[in-house]
Amino acid sequence: MIGTALNVVGIVVGGICGLTIAQRLTARTQYRIRGGLAALVAYAGFGMVWEGLHSPLTHTLKQLGIALLALSLGSFTGWALRLQSGMNRAGEWVRRRISKASTAESGAVSPSEGFITCTLLFCVGPMAILGAVQDGLDGQWRTLALKGVMDGLATMGFVATFGWSPILAAIPVLAYQGTLTLAASFLAPVMRDAALKDSLNVVGGLIVGTIPLVVLDIRKVPLANYLPALVYGPLLTRWFG
Repeated sequence: MIGTALNVVGIVVGGICGLTIAQRLTARTQYRIRGGLAALVAYAGFGMVWEGLHSPLTHTLKQLGIALLALSLGSFTGWALRLQSGMNRAGEWVRRRISKASTAESGAVSPSEGFITCTLLFCVGPMAILGAVQDGLDGQWRTLALKGVMDGLATMGFVATFGWSPILAAIPVLAYQGTLTLAASFLAPVMRDAALKDSLNVVGGLIVGTIPLVVLDIRKVPLANYLPALVYGPLLTRWFG
């Protein structure tokens, strides 16, 4: 639960800073922050891949092959289930809410608007699911810690539009990600095999490693479609093991 706790702290701190800091960050400063976050996310992602490929060359090649196959199967499954399409619709709904609130007169925005909008934004995403699963299975909280920084910066901006209500999004984030973490912890005994953990690290690391492409608007990657690969990776490792 460490990762979820850090995520919640990030949202609360970001909201408080947004309410107390008078001057808004310039566009140049915001881009630099995004660049720094992208670098941290990339480092965390490929660090996970490195942890999963610490074994002899034959094992490394096998894990890479399994990871690529899992990503391919996961992408097809996610496309069939329309995971990314669903998240895109949720994102468009959030965008319309923010646009509506930004053009509304002062005091015309209901506190529930910010709470609902930020709850959806912070809970519906690949980092929330992937990070919670990692935290529950192996105690790896880095992904959720980085998500906490990103959510905190987002909350800092949202409080300027919605007021104090985005800070309350920390509560459903705690409930949602905490539940996923606890559910994943029950599967931890099944994942005692080091090869299964290595597979999860490699697949998850490759997914996290592509997030900077989305953060920096370099390329639109359907990250949600790859989430089923987190299931295929360990299954294929056990099958071919």
